Amino acid sequence: MGLFNYSEPWQLGFQAAGSPVLGEIVHLHAEVLFILVLISTVVIILFSRVYVIKYPLLSFCEGGVVEIVWTMIPGIILILIGMPSLRLLYSMEEVVEVGVRVKVVGHQWYWSYEVQNLGGDILEFDSYMVGGEDLGLEGNRLLEVDNRLLLPVGEEVSILVTAADVLHSFAVASLGVKMDAVPGRLNQLLVKVNRPGVYYGQCSEICGANHSFMPIVVKGVPIKEYNGWMKSLE
Repeated sequence: MGLFNYSEPWQLGFQAAGSPVLGEIVHLHAEVLFILVLISTVVIILFSRVYVIKYPLLSFCEGGVVEIVWTMIPGIILILIGMPSLRLLYSMEEVVEVGVRVKVVGHQWYWSYEVQNLGGDILEFDSYMVGGEDLGLEGNRLLEVDNRLLLPVGEEVSILVTAADVLHSFAVASLGVKMDAVPGRLNQLLVKVNRPGVYYGQCSEICGANHSFMPIVVKGVPIKEYNGWMKSLE
């Protein structure tokens, strides 16, 4: 599996989208950023004419038409930002038929998984970080685990997140996944892996001394490989 998804040193942009949700988030971010740059450019030009060139635009200071325009334009901008945002939020909460159900439990300082497929088979295992002394030359320090969570590519997956002790947060940036793990409460999210690959994440809620040693590794695989993995660990 040659595709790995994690943050690079000095990375400024998003990680490659491994799910439809993250693709939509990146697209919305680009739209909003374009609008902000456009507004900032207009404001800088107007301020430069007033304070640098010393040429006040008196026609922009008063008048019924001006007041209508500077009321309507911000409203239109808010609609252009708000409508895609609401559509994305509702799509993330859309109820769909899922093929795999996963329960994730956060502990100090490791993750437990319970995986159930449509056949009703349940697989339970724990996932601990692999220490530096056991990590190979090609391993990712502080990111690799002994047991990866495998998910089938192209299948809708329901993930229930909770915690056994303190607050944790299950987060995999390249899948657009982040959900708080709260003791005594089940939070649900849906994810669909677009392509085969290895997706790295970490606990994103400060949970104690070893908070930074709670990595998450999700591996997207074809459905046949996923079924074989389930059978091999039964």
